[in-house]
Amino acid sequence: MQCYAHLNGQDIAYILKRCQRKSIGLKIDRFGLIVSIPLKAPIPRVESVLQDKAGWITRKLEQWKNKKTIEPVWSDRASYPLLGEPWQIAISTSGEVHMAPLSAEETGTTLTSHQREKFVMAWYHRQAITHFKERLIVYAEKLGVPCPPFRLSRAKTRWGSCNAHGIIHLNWRLIQMPPHLVDYVIAHELSHLIEMNHSAAFWKQVESVYPEYLMARKELKEYG
Repeated sequence: MQCYAHLNGQDIAYILKRCQRKSIGLKIDRFGLIVSIPLKAPIPRVESVLQDKAGWITRKLEQWKNKKTIEPVWSDRASYPLLGEPWQIAISTSGEVHMAPLSAEETGTTLTSHQREKFVMAWYHRQAITHFKERLIVYAEKLGVPCPPFRLSRAKTRWGSCNAHGIIHLNWRLIQMPPHLVDYVIAHELSHLIEMNHSAAFWKQVESVYPEYLMARKELKEYG
């Protein structure tokens, strides 16, 4: 249910959901504010919680507003970033559909949105597998560790992870990022093969192969 609240001088729209839970929960993402409440919770209680959290809510909404979005759009003539550079679906003179660097040329196709999504996602998958494997080899050698197996991930909140079995998971969306950010995430996850934590010793390992890691961390946070 669409609702509104006046918080810190702003009219804030939010989605209200009743569900099986014991307390009121607030979630903010690129879609806005979602308030989940117990089935029998009174509306005045919701309004009270929102007023108590007004500062946090407006601050988080502003942060998401300023984030760069990389969510693909499946419309005609849309562009798709690959390692920070825009690409597009194009048609060759022989009529073959392929991906090409973005240009001013007309490249309209007859693909449906579903066909575009399938085509672009398969392309992203191939590019990610190839590029990530190459960079894993480079940074594994720098750290002096064996190059581990890796999997592509569709996680919504993590760029990468390393599990207890030494398997690296890298978010497929990383292939959209500039090369230096891909390298940072790979250096970060490989460092977990040496230090499975985020201690000072871990960050020292990251810094040894990626000295600009603090700047890369900050830049990644700009993306939603």
